[in-house]
Amino acid sequence: MKSIILFCCLSTSLFLMNACAVNPVTGKKQIVLMSEEQEIAMGKEADPQIVAQYGLYENKVLQDFITQKGKAMAAISHRPNLNYEFKIVDSEVLNAFAVPGGYVYFTRGIMAHFNNEAEFAGVLGHEIGHITARHSVSQQTKSVLGQVGLIGSMILVPQVAEFAEPLSQGLGLLFLKFGRDAERQSDDLGVEYSSKIGYDAKEMAGFFNTLERKSSGTEGAELPDFLSTHPNPGSRNNAVMNLSAEWKKKLNLTNPSINRESYLRKIEGLIYGEDPKQGYLENNVFYHPELKFQFPVPQGWNYQNTPQRVQMAPKDGKALMMMTLASGNNLQAAAEKVVADNNLKVLESSQVNVNGLNAISMVADVKPQQENQASTVRTMTYLIQYNNMIYLLLGASSVNDFNTYSSYFSQTMKNFKELKDASKLNKQPERIRIKTVSQSGTLRQALTYYKVPENRLEELSILNGMQLKDNVQKGSLIKIIAN
Repeated sequence: MKSIILFCCLSTSLFLMNACAVNPVTGKKQIVLMSEEQEIAMGKEADPQIVAQYGLYENKVLQDFITQKGKAMAAISHRPNLNYEFKIVDSEVLNAFAVPGGYVYFTRGIMAHFNNEAEFAGVLGHEIGHITARHSVSQQTKSVLGQVGLIGSMILVPQVAEFAEPLSQGLGLLFLKFGRDAERQSDDLGVEYSSKIGYDAKEMAGFFNTLERKSSGTEGAELPDFLSTHPNPGSRNNAVMNLSAEWKKKLNLTNPSINRESYLRKIEGLIYGEDPKQGYLENNVFYHPELKFQFPVPQGWNYQNTPQRVQMAPKDGKALMMMTLASGNNLQAAAEKVVADNNLKVLESSQVNVNGLNAISMVADVKPQQENQASTVRTMTYLIQYNNMIYLLLGASSVNDFNTYSSYFSQTMKNFKELKDASKLNKQPERIRIKTVSQSGTLRQALTYYKVPENRLEELSILNGMQLKDNVQKGSLIKIIAN
């Protein structure tokens, strides 16, 4: 027995020795269970899934800009050997994130909220910092790899969360909630990297205020919260300001770049908020002008829309509902595939008519892993044939909660119908418009001059990274929202 224990200890020691690697940023050894080659392969696998999940925002001016700045920053980073890629994903959520191997993503939502190039550069450096410091690899080593579930920002009850995983098609997007130490280190690297390519890193601190103001009024997001697990904004700002001054002195950076006007010119016409052609929520009804359908969303439920699916959940996280396209040449084949793919035991099934459309309705339980166990998750599914496609609407909750939520499920599913309203079909997106301040005064006065309604003044002040009482000078540029 002693010899077996000794062998196990020696084996473990040898394994840990072989798993040690030098961190590129700190220069210290750390235990990692992933080689750089594996890390790069992970990013290459995740990238097309991210693009498929959220779509890319096609804007050559902005894409060229982030690529140019990203490559310049990557070259002076601690891991210049990686083949970095920088992309804008088509989401209105205010966020930026990175995955291993050199992939960095900005939402069009965050691009809309930057007010100068220096703010962008700080966040760019922060995200590159996660990659160079191998934070995601460290997280994986600690067995805390995050995965985007059906509703990324919602806490579902355990049983429903388990059911969400197969519905997400195993999309391991590697969105990680890093610890505070990792976030502080990435802030430090954001200051260092942005300073080294000539930007005023103190602007990064100002953008944290925008993030904080914006996040305080949101119910949730489809992407990982940029602020989650981050240090307190106040101490974070002070740390960034102090470090920025240190790097300016170290680099003899006497005239660092901010480039406010040039950045604002770049985002003229950027889509703001939901893009109606991809579907939008209005007065608790989801409309999809291109596919010409609509259905109600339960009042008070959190909601997100991506190119692959629409997802909904109550705030208590005890249920979920989704709509996506189903596979199969006909309704019966599609139903059989849903049952097989999700390991369902059908309790009820019937041919139904949904507002003139042929459909199949099912109630089914998720089969337990062991035969002697009772099912913990119950589902309601409608498969609806419309315009040569089959739409899958599925709701799930625990068996005990199913009677509470089944009426919400059926209300949404039975009211799926063709969209005919011309005003909904032709809805145009809101866009960022850059305007010149006609006379000096407060931001409130400038926005009012451009007929921004009272109920959107605070929203526009956040978008401009200012307070409504702040002074703006004649001839300066501000953002407004218009079609």
